[in-house]
Amino acid sequence: MFSPESRSCRPAMTRECSVLLPRVCAALAHPRQSRYDDTCLEKLLDWFRSLTALDPSVELVQDNPCLTEFIASVLALPNPSPSILSFTLRLAGILAASESCFQHLQQEKLLVRLFGRDGPLSSTVWEDASVRSGWVNGVHSMVQHQPALHFLCEGGGIDVIFTLQGDPSLFVASAASQLLVHMLTLSVESETTKPLTAKDCDWPACAQMIIKHIEDSLQSSSASHIEQSLKLLTNLFGSCHALWTEALWLRIAKQIESFLMEESVQVQHMLANLLLKMSRSPVFDTEGSFWALVTSALEHLTPVQAGPLAVRILRLYKCPQDVRIQALTVLLQPMDCILRAASQPLEYAGLLDESVSDPITIESLLSSKSSCVSLLCQTLAHLKELLSLVDLPMDLPSTPLLRSLMTILQFCNGFLSPASPLGSTVSRILINSFRVQRSALDVLAALSEQKGCDTLIGSVFDVLLAYLESPNTSSTVLKTTFQATSKWLVRLQEVSCSNGQWQQAEKILEDVFLVLQKRLCSPCWEVRDSSLEFLTILIKCLTDQDEFRQSLLSSEVPRLTENLLEDPESYVRASAVTAVGHLAFITYFAPESPVVENQCNKENTIAKLQEILSTDPEGFPRRAVISIFIEWVRQGCTGQLEDTEQFVSRVIQTVEHDLDWEVRLGGLELIDIFCHHAFCHFGLPKCPYAPVSSAVTSSIHQNEVLQILCRANLFSFLFRSLCDCDQPVGQRACDLLLNLRINFYPTFTPRDSRETEDSPVGRSIAWLQRTLRQGSLAKTFPTDGGNGVDFQDPESMMIALGTIDLEELRDELNKSSDHVEKSPQSLLQDILATVGTIEENETDCY
Repeated sequence: MFSPESRSCRPAMTRECSVLLPRVCAALAHPRQSRYDDTCLEKLLDWFRSLTALDPSVELVQDNPCLTEFIASVLALPNPSPSILSFTLRLAGILAASESCFQHLQQEKLLVRLFGRDGPLSSTVWEDASVRSGWVNGVHSMVQHQPALHFLCEGGGIDVIFTLQGDPSLFVASAASQLLVHMLTLSVESETTKPLTAKDCDWPACAQMIIKHIEDSLQSSSASHIEQSLKLLTNLFGSCHALWTEALWLRIAKQIESFLMEESVQVQHMLANLLLKMSRSPVFDTEGSFWALVTSALEHLTPVQAGPLAVRILRLYKCPQDVRIQALTVLLQPMDCILRAASQPLEYAGLLDESVSDPITIESLLSSKSSCVSLLCQTLAHLKELLSLVDLPMDLPSTPLLRSLMTILQFCNGFLSPASPLGSTVSRILINSFRVQRSALDVLAALSEQKGCDTLIGSVFDVLLAYLESPNTSSTVLKTTFQATSKWLVRLQEVSCSNGQWQQAEKILEDVFLVLQKRLCSPCWEVRDSSLEFLTILIKCLTDQDEFRQSLLSSEVPRLTENLLEDPESYVRASAVTAVGHLAFITYFAPESPVVENQCNKENTIAKLQEILSTDPEGFPRRAVISIFIEWVRQGCTGQLEDTEQFVSRVIQTVEHDLDWEVRLGGLELIDIFCHHAFCHFGLPKCPYAPVSSAVTSSIHQNEVLQILCRANLFSFLFRSLCDCDQPVGQRACDLLLNLRINFYPTFTPRDSRETEDSPVGRSIAWLQRTLRQGSLAKTFPTDGGNGVDFQDPESMMIALGTIDLEELRDELNKSSDHVEKSPQSLLQDILATVGTIEENETDCY
C-alpha cells in the first residue's frame, strides 16, 4: 500500500468523482434502467483508459470496490442489456490490462465469468454483435501481459477468437483478426530469448496455436478460412517488421505460392495486398524467395489484380531491377495493346519488347464493354501516380506512351478509324467515355514534364484543340482538357525558347484563344467558369512571354472576360473577377502599357470591382475581389504610398461591414500588406514590423507611419475585429495589433490602465478595454461623445496599444469554441442525469 505522500504523487481519482462513481455504477447496473447515453459510456471508458495508463497499479480497483461490484451485478442479471454487457466487457478488459489488476479480478473470479466458456458466449445475448464486439475489444485491452495470454490459451478463449474471424459482422471479424496478430506478436516477443526457426519446438505455446491455425486454414478446402488467414497475415506483415516474421514466412511461403497456380482457389485478389505489405518490411529487403514470388504474382495475377501491386512496387527504391522492369511492363501492357490495335501493321515502335502476361488476356479484357473502361481507367490512374513521383525509379518510354494516350483520346471522340478488328471494337466501346477521357487527359498533362515528348508537341495540340472545339466534349472533360492544355502551353513556350522557332507557338496560341472566345460565350455556366479559370492559369504561367501577351491582347478574350463580371451565375462572376484582376497585370500595370490610353479603362475596372465588393449579393465574387486587391497591393500596383493609402482606406470601409467573415479576414490581410509597404517606404524593417535601434530618425518615421494608419482609419477596423463573432477574424486582428505594438513600443512594458483614466482619452481607452473583454457580445463601438474612442487620433491609438492587454485577448481568442473543460466529474453527472437519478438542476451539461 502506498504511503499518503507517495499516493499523492500519482494521478488519482478526485474525491468528487469517487463519490459519484458508485451512484453511476449502481444506475448502470440497475435491471430496469434502459435510458443511457452510449456517447457518455464511450467517454467513461476513455476516462478509465487514461487512469489505468497513468497508474497501472491495483489501487484503482481496490479503492473503488464499486467497479467490481458493478461487474458482478451485470453478470448476475438474467437478461442484461447488450449495450451494458458490451460496456462491462470492455471496462473489465481495460482494468485487467494491468497485471496486478488482472490478478485481483482473477481472485474475484470475474474474468472467467466474462471471458471464459461459461461467460456471455454461452448465452443467447452472444447473438448480439455489440456483445461479441465488446468481448473482442475487452480481450484486446486485457492481453498486455503473459498471465492474460495464458488465461486465454488455457481457457479456450483463443478458439473463440478463431471462430470470430469468420463472424458475420465485419467489425467483429476484423477486430478478431487484429487481436490474433497482437497475441502472436506478444507471445513471440515476450516469451522468446533466441532467434526463431521454422521448427515448432522453437515457438512459444500460444504462438504455436495461432501458427497451426494459420497453416491449417491455408491448407483447408474452405475459401473463407483461407481468406481469414490471408487477412491475418496481411495485418501481421503490415504492422510487425521484426526478424521473426521471416521464420514464419518460410513456414507458409510454399502454400502461398501454390495459390498463384491453383485456379480453383479464388484468393488471388488478396495476394497482391499481402505481398505489398511484405515488400515494405525491411525484413524482406534481400529475401530472394520473396522477390521471386512477387515476380510470379506479377505474371500470374490478372492485369486488374497485378496493376496495384506493380505501381506500388515501382515506388520502392529497394526493389530489384528485374522486378521493377516486370512491374513497369505490367502497367504498360494495356497501353501497348491499344497502340498496336490502332493500326496494322504497327506504324510506330510499341512500348514493349515482350509481355509479362499473355497478350490475349489483355485483348480479351479490352474487347469486353464491362472490363475495357475499368482496366484503362485503373492503368491510367497508376501511370498518373507514377508520373507524380519527384524522382521516377526508372525511365519511361515517353514517346510511345504519349502516342498511346493520344490514340485513346482519339478513340474516345471518334476521330480515329482503326484498321484492326480489336481497334474497331475498342473504339466502339470508348466513344464518349468521360471516365477514360478524363483519366487519359490527366496522364497527358503529367507527361508534359517528361523529356522526349517535344517531337510530338504539334500532334498533342491537334488532339487537345479537337477536344476544346468539339461540341460533344462534356463540361467536366473540358475542364480537364483546359488543365492539360495549360501544361502543354508552358512546355510549348519552353521548347520555342530553346529552338527559337516561334511560328508554331504563335499559331497554336492563336487557335487556343479563338476557341477560348467561343467557350467564354457558352450557354453552360460550368464551361464559362472553367474557361475563366483556364485563362487565369495561362496568365500566371505565361505572362512574361511576349508572344502570349500579344496573342491575348489581339483577341476578344479581355473584353469578353470583363463582360462576365455581370454574369448571372455567382461562380462565374467570381472567376471573372480573378481573371480580370490578373489581366490587369498585363493591360494596366505592365511597365510597357500605354499609361494615358489605359488610365480611364483602369479606373473603370477598379470601380467595377469595388462595386462588386460593395453590392454583389453572393459571397464568392466579393471574396474574389478582396483577394485580387490583396494581390495588387502586394505587387505594388496601386501607385505611390499616398494612392495606396486612399485605395486601402476605401476598401476597408466597405469590407468592415461585409457579412462574409472570409471577406473581413481578407480585409485584415490587406491591412497587413499595406503596413509592410508603409514601414518599408520609410526604411523601417518588419518583424513582421520589427523595431530599429536608431532613435530620432526612427521615431519620426514611426510617427509618420502611425499617422498614415490612423488617417486611413485602419485601427477602427482592427479593434472592432477583435469582437468579431467569427473567431479567425478576431485572432488575425489581435496578431496584427500585437505586431504593430512591437514596432511602436520596442521595449514594451504594459501601462497601468488606472494611470490613463484621468484624461478623457484615458477614460475612453479604459472603456475600450472593458468592451473588448466582452468579445463578440460587444455590439457597438461609440465613436463620439461619452466613452467614444477616436480611432484616427495617433495619441489615442498609442495609449490603446500600450494599455490594452492584447496577450490576454489573444489567449481568450485562441480557445476553441468547446474550451470549457469536460471534466470526469461533469461526465459522471451527465450519466446520472441521462439515467434520471439526479435532479435536473444538478446536471452539468457541457
